[in-house]
Amino acid sequence: MKLLKQITSILILLLAFSCSDSDSSDNLGTAKMSVKLVDDPGDYENVFVEIIDVMVKYQDDADGDDDGGWNSIGVINPGVYDLLELTGGVSLSLVDDVDIQTGTIQQIRLLLGDDNSVVLEGETEPRLLNTPSAQQSGLKVMVNQPILSGFNYDFILDFDVDESIVMAGNSDNINLKPVLRASLEVNSGTLVGEITNSDIAAEVFVDNGQGVTASTMVNSSGYFEIPGLPAGVYTVTVTPNSNTLPLYQIVIIDNVEITVGSINTLDPITLI
Repeated sequence: MKLLKQITSILILLLAFSCSDSDSSDNLGTAKMSVKLVDDPGDYENVFVEIIDVMVKYQDDADGDDDGGWNSIGVINPGVYDLLELTGGVSLSLVDDVDIQTGTIQQIRLLLGDDNSVVLEGETEPRLLNTPSAQQSGLKVMVNQPILSGFNYDFILDFDVDESIVMAGNSDNINLKPVLRASLEVNSGTLVGEITNSDIAAEVFVDNGQGVTASTMVNSSGYFEIPGLPAGVYTVTVTPNSNTLPLYQIVIIDNVEITVGSINTLDPITLI
């Protein structure tokens, strides 16, 4: 009986040690996460969206319940923002260096409020954007990104306005069906350049021929920046504003290489 008690005590200690060791191996610490929002340009005067939260879902929490397992990481300044101001290298910082748990983030969700509207070209008054799916469940973006302890992860959400706004047939309704692309700065590169004709409005469009496209507008100084591009070879197309097309030609630059973790700078571009 005495021997049995000793064996039982040893088993209890071993079990306690095993549980403690398992807990410590699962809790590998935290990492830092930031989220920035940029925008592909669209043919509108303004596109206003109300951003109220950013959430993440880990792979281990993907239990088949699409509305479960989400963790809020907050937004620095919730409010209404004009997406068309987020071009030419301008970005909106939604989340800045928050602590997150290790694991694999499966999805990021951008949660919108009710105050979403669009001002069409040539108009001055905003029209309501219908966003039922965005309001109820958020704008989900697949990322499938492993998160390791001690690292900083800077995500870029690229909002494609032209693809996201849908005119509802013959009615006056305008629907917001957001199309977003997510990228990680550490796993991508940035393209920057300058139009020497800084007084000309122009769109810069990039395409790697394998389904990755992005675009932006040059700013008032002629500068442009497109972050979050996967490594590869791209074709860059610079299109002057339609009002200037009779005077200035489209410029196409082939074989522009983007490398991971680098700022890739084009030679100055002069529209002729």
